[in-house]
Amino acid sequence: MDFSSFRISQISRRAFSVGAPLAAFTWLAASTFGLAQQSALDPDGAFLPAQVWDISTVPSNGDGNPYGVAFVNDNFPVGSGPLQHGDILVSNFNNSSNLQGTGTTIVSISPSGAQSLFFQGTAPLGLTTALGTLQAGFIVVGNGPTSDGTSSTATPGSLLVINNQGKLVQSIAGPAIDYPWDMTLVDNGRTAIAFVANALNGNVNRLDFAVNPWGLPLLSWQTIASGYVHQGDPVALFDAPTGSAYDPARDILYVASTGDNAVYAIQNASTRKTSAGLGELIYKDNVHLHGPLGLAWAPNGHLLVANNDAINSDPSQPSEIVEFTIQGQFVKEIAVDPAQGGSFGLAVQAGRYSTIFAAVDDNTASLFRWVLAD
Repeated sequence: MDFSSFRISQISRRAFSVGAPLAAFTWLAASTFGLAQQSALDPDGAFLPAQVWDISTVPSNGDGNPYGVAFVNDNFPVGSGPLQHGDILVSNFNNSSNLQGTGTTIVSISPSGAQSLFFQGTAPLGLTTALGTLQAGFIVVGNGPTSDGTSSTATPGSLLVINNQGKLVQSIAGPAIDYPWDMTLVDNGRTAIAFVANALNGNVNRLDFAVNPWGLPLLSWQTIASGYVHQGDPVALFDAPTGSAYDPARDILYVASTGDNAVYAIQNASTRKTSAGLGELIYKDNVHLHGPLGLAWAPNGHLLVANNDAINSDPSQPSEIVEFTIQGQFVKEIAVDPAQGGSFGLAVQAGRYSTIFAAVDDNTASLFRWVLAD
């Protein structure tokens, strides 16, 4: 890969905290060809920084359309495998012919910017935004295959469980899985929860797992939210419930529903025995929301949502990531691409000395990586 295209930004995270005073920050753009720096003021108290450069997510087989983003955290047992702490995993949804629902690969991007193939499965596969890691040494990824890249040929798919060596150890399928478009993992050590958003039926299901060295035995499952718009889309493949973010302190799952152009909250997400329907409407913003997709927490307590531009399209706001409060107040937005349809998966890793924010650009098949220093 061309390391000249990889940039890391280091910005004072204090400038982005809630209620922080006006603060100056420095954007350091570093490459093998030199250094450049600039100063600016950010008066809005937001988490989202200014734009930086990117790194390719295309592996040697030509897979494209990066979707899921997940970090290899410090509690993940890397052992003798190819992963290292701080790596960023990206799942690819398209094959080299650019057919949706046919990508078979997960790539790993190191903190230095080196990209390598971590996993390559056997078709038919279509690796979705549903991507996460568990401290037991497993990577879980959604598989939503199609035979021709269209929603009319989509099948229910599965969750794939991959070990830290990049080997498939388990495929989880059944009535709880109906095209796993996105997923949030809750890691409890010997048990785990997967909140799975299903594109074919518009439901969000909670799957409760035991965790052992051989995989994730399914203990039970429950539909906890339902009734979201779910429809095929010739550009986005599906408009359906997608990203989610879990608040363990209040046991609330936030769900981004693309077709509804809104974000909802599901109370008692880890324990409820019935569906909450759509849940409580948290954020409905036709000015800044344009088909919400991936959802993630910022360390200042705000939520970040990507837009697919297939719903409520606005050419003047292409490929935006929007920051908003859980009270539904808009904070800030940035674009990952000057054209529409580029924004999808995103993830945040808050560390002791810095926070890393990562997001994909589907249009260029690349990953943006920001480092926000304390």
